[in-house]
Amino acid sequence: MESFFTWAMLGTYAGAVLATSLITQFFKGVGFIARIPTRVFSYFVALIVLLGAAYFGGCWSLADGVLCLFNAVIVSLAANGGYDTLNGLKQRDNNK
Repeated sequence: MESFFTWAMLGTYAGAVLATSLITQFFKGVGFIARIPTRVFSYFVALIVLLGAAYFGGCWSLADGVLCLFNAVIVSLAANGGYDTLNGLKQRDNNK
């Protein structure tokens, strides 16, 4: 493996969800971003990741861009749901 992420990997569902989760968690408390609701911020992160993957992957067209708008919703919800699940498990373990 030459690199941690490739544009092809970021174009997959799993890669986009992972990148969105990591970037959102890293930046969500920084500066002006802290004032933006996390779910909204994660949508824009997912959109940027998907648009970047489409552009650098050679799938850059208006149709692909429009699909990225919808796919970013799915990726963002999956990233947020994964975080909420892990956070819920952590809280449950702390209450034992």
